[in-house]
Amino acid sequence: MTVRLLPTILVNQIAAGEVVERPASIVKELVENSIDAGATQINVVMRDGGRSFLQVQDNGNGMNRADLELGVERHATSKLPNEDLFNIQTLGFRGEALPSIGAVSRLKISSNTRGQENGWTLSVEGGNKSDLSPCVHPAGTTIEVRDLFFATPARLKFLKTSTTESNHINQVLTRLAMAHPEIGFTLKDNTRVCFNYMPQSSSDEDARLKRLGEIMGQEFTENALAVSAQSQGYQLSGFVGLPTLSRGNANFQYLFVNGRPVKDKVLAGALRAAYQDFLPRDRHPLVALFLELDPHMVDMNVHPAKTEVRFRDAGFVRGLLISSIQKALNSAGHRASTTIAQSAMQSFGTASNALPRAPASSTPTSTSYSTPASVTTIPSAHSPNLPGLSLAPTARTAAPAAAETAQIAEEEILADPQYPLGVAKTQLKQTYIVAETEKGLVIVDQHAAHERLVYEKMKQGQKDRGVARQTLLVPEVVELPEAAIEHLLQVIDDLFQFGLVLEKFGESAVLVREVPALLGQVNAKRLICDLSDELESLGQAYSLKEKVEEVCATIACHGSVRAGRQLSLEEMNALLREMEKTPHSGQCNHGRPTYVELPWNDVEKLFGRR
Repeated sequence: MTVRLLPTILVNQIAAGEVVERPASIVKELVENSIDAGATQINVVMRDGGRSFLQVQDNGNGMNRADLELGVERHATSKLPNEDLFNIQTLGFRGEALPSIGAVSRLKISSNTRGQENGWTLSVEGGNKSDLSPCVHPAGTTIEVRDLFFATPARLKFLKTSTTESNHINQVLTRLAMAHPEIGFTLKDNTRVCFNYMPQSSSDEDARLKRLGEIMGQEFTENALAVSAQSQGYQLSGFVGLPTLSRGNANFQYLFVNGRPVKDKVLAGALRAAYQDFLPRDRHPLVALFLELDPHMVDMNVHPAKTEVRFRDAGFVRGLLISSIQKALNSAGHRASTTIAQSAMQSFGTASNALPRAPASSTPTSTSYSTPASVTTIPSAHSPNLPGLSLAPTARTAAPAAAETAQIAEEEILADPQYPLGVAKTQLKQTYIVAETEKGLVIVDQHAAHERLVYEKMKQGQKDRGVARQTLLVPEVVELPEAAIEHLLQVIDDLFQFGLVLEKFGESAVLVREVPALLGQVNAKRLICDLSDELESLGQAYSLKEKVEEVCATIACHGSVRAGRQLSLEEMNALLREMEKTPHSGQCNHGRPTYVELPWNDVEKLFGRR
């Protein structure tokens, strides 16, 4: 066989196979070019899922005649002025998008720069370039792509249905819209408007959250926690959802590096680690995080699609994400998502809709929701104190005082913002605590709430005293490949903090001397193999920490007050006070809510008073 150079058209088609996977790939490349061109409005039109027609129009800087003619040549770009591939300041930089698209479709580009009377238009069909011709065009660029893959028809069979391809385009465009709230984005499917995101003012501090709310929904806006951290040249910002606001998949997890949507194992692993204490494995948090750093600290030139990145210090990035997210979650205190109360109200929906509104005359001007004392008086002699709770005197336990004094104290608690869970009134089915606040009713699952309190105390105890270890009577030898041994030795100090003591044993084995006492009878070989697999795939060992915390959660569950146990008012109020000062007490160890809050307005709607 004779070695020969491939024809230029075939070379472009091969390159297009990497860049143009589907219509959404074209939208991504062209919209990124528009953003790099300084556009403040980007409009996208598609037909047949982008298979037959795509148009991207912007009001950016545009291209002059020379730039337009050269822009459809391979590896021609204006985005690497210093030819430094590790100092990428733009979304695009390869110079492959336009020639790749033109090699597999019918491409038409019309563009004009500001201050020029006329623009220029150029067509490329199957890699064949036409001559430039003048055109009337406002400042900016319009690119039309027709008959995708007409030059490589075999690739058409790999495209999905029009609906599926349209959804991919929608997802690509919304991700870019998240990262750039200062830019307006519209997407039309033929004449139907899929979305129209208006540009947000750069002076608006909530601009990013408003854009996220448009895309991720109002419930995310209501239950989002701000994340902000800066260290050693890394700046992290964005929002994360409360643990009680979660999904069954990871579709609502958005990660951006220097304004670029990315998919990265380090970042995904950091999310898992940050939420692993609050969510079961089959639930996923809602997050939108934006990481800004020096371009020299990250490699964007990993894949032609530019969705994968490599960090110079991946461990530091992971630690920054975990600590920042956990700090935001800690700041939420006992807060749970508003969707819980909304779901509760929807449960009453059918009944409440059937109720007529009460006449105005039947509603007293000053309505009292206080429960009669006879209902709330639960003798405390039948229930011993709950472990870990301080039974500080509250409204109804200050007791040798007169009734009016107790009522004054109760009113002070209701009005005090330090007590958002209010005053306990009664216990239902010996499982649920009903409390009154100034704003409404609070219903607490006593077992779930106490389980979280006990768990947090156990974790704090481990943090203060370290993880207890048990020495194996006969140290176990675990054989692994040499590369796996090296990975384990790199984190041997971290493993020691979790109670696992290892030593290198020859060239291809480790010796396990001690294991966490909480694990009881542990299969050391399986544990080491799991750790090794995770170190190879994710760059960090999660199994041991998860196993220890899982045991802690199990112990907390068995050590907590059970449903069906009668509590005194002292114990109920002590539980509420402890919840108010304990982080994450809004959800149990399995991610379920520990309480539901119903505002008085919603309660009155149930009875037709509003």
